[in-house]
Amino acid sequence: MSSDSPVLLELRDLRKSFGNVRALDGVSFRLRKGEKITIIGPNGAGKTTLVNAISGYIRPDSGSIIFNGIDITRKSPVERVKMGIVRSFQLVSVFNNLTVFENILASIISRKDLLRKPITPFINIEDAINEAEEILTLFGLDSKSHLYPLDLSQGDRKLLDIAVAFALRPFLLMLDEPTSGVATKEKHSIMAKIYEILDKTGTAGIVIEHDMDVVFKHSKRIVVMHQGKVLVDGDPEEIRKNDSVKQILMGEIYA
Repeated sequence: MSSDSPVLLELRDLRKSFGNVRALDGVSFRLRKGEKITIIGPNGAGKTTLVNAISGYIRPDSGSIIFNGIDITRKSPVERVKMGIVRSFQLVSVFNNLTVFENILASIISRKDLLRKPITPFINIEDAINEAEEILTLFGLDSKSHLYPLDLSQGDRKLLDIAVAFALRPFLLMLDEPTSGVATKEKHSIMAKIYEILDKTGTAGIVIEHDMDVVFKHSKRIVVMHQGKVLVDGDPEEIRKNDSVKQILMGEIYA
């Protein structure tokens, strides 16, 4: 990602406490348009709290979140989705009673707000159907469009979950442990597909990931969090060489 790309997201001194626990303790960094970062750190480092703050599910005690030049610190999750900030959760959240195709279509219809319009032209529905088919092809799920989520492998269910989020056409897509619960043989293919799609569409990404093999194979920029702070922000080689990271994540990276 070129350093000349415009800044998409800027976090300024974010702080959030839960009782005596400082979940976020002065977190600041910038993400440029189309850029992707992976956030790692031990349990309790503040990774999920950070994503929750960016997506609006929690409000920071202080600090600000700037997105596309607009202060969104106090905007609701729905407002942020409409602005182009979308996330998926660690646990897959799709409609098990809808087919793979119908899950994608439902997301597109929601984005286009077609159901609330008193008269929806057929052309709009047809466009939504075509878009759903394109997204299924993009994620390699087109041959499984007729199946239901519970008929898919865990890896494909994860991809479907991400595809449903992607159908909202975000500028920033945030993924919380996209390989969690997935068979080892599927993890790398899932991450490769995710980054391929983000690159192809110019979508920025923030990925929380715990599998260090996956992190170091697919990431270009890594943010290490510890005790609510950004410990290190750099490329994989910088992270590997950092003594503080070695001490904190010794068993995960250097085992």
